[in-house]
Amino acid sequence: MAGSSFGTLFKLSTFGESHGVSMGGIIDGCPSGISLDIAQIQADLNKRKPGQNNLVSERKESDEIQILSGLLSPQSGFVEMNGTRFQNLSSKSLDQFRGSHIGMVFQKSHFVRNLSILDNLLLSLYLSNKIQDKKRAIHLLQEIGLADKLNNMPDELSQGEQQRAAIATALIKTPDLILADEPTSSLDDNNCQKIITLLKEQASLTNAKLIIITHDQRLKDQFNTSIEL
Repeated sequence: MAGSSFGTLFKLSTFGESHGVSMGGIIDGCPSGISLDIAQIQADLNKRKPGQNNLVSERKESDEIQILSGLLSPQSGFVEMNGTRFQNLSSKSLDQFRGSHIGMVFQKSHFVRNLSILDNLLLSLYLSNKIQDKKRAIHLLQEIGLADKLNNMPDELSQGEQQRAAIATALIKTPDLILADEPTSSLDDNNCQKIITLLKEQASLTNAKLIIITHDQRLKDQFNTSIEL
């Protein structure tokens, strides 16, 4: 499903696919410090678990919560990256680690709406405690065909242009891990190839791991390793 947003002061934005590898939501306007009961979420998911009755899906799916980015903490086991266990970090340290090491491309783009596209890239660097390299930011936007949109506000871009800008926002940080959810869903064939080439080049350049979740058949022959669900 395409990402959707609900609410104004308390806003939920969804991303991912119902029967894909993962789906989730981003909440804006929620006070910090509120605990998250993973067990309760799992209990609610279990209500629609396949095979219980004739009203639920017949698909054989576990519907178990998966922790991919460090945005949530697991109830058992641990998440470790580059020798760092997420559970050992404070909330602030985890935010800093995630911002510095993980580049996330959501199916629905998220920007600071009153900043230009270029300033959104520079803000991403600032929040990651990295040097605000304006020259590199401009070059990256040129690489994805947005050279003439540097000073445009996000809402002035088409959906496809916003998707490309969101990818640039994730890549500008030179992350160790790139997580991309349907990065080519809004792109034509030409821009699709540009984005995949850019993702692969950036991953190779920084020796980053690249994980793409997609239903786009155009990408089927682009990678040597894939998992079909």
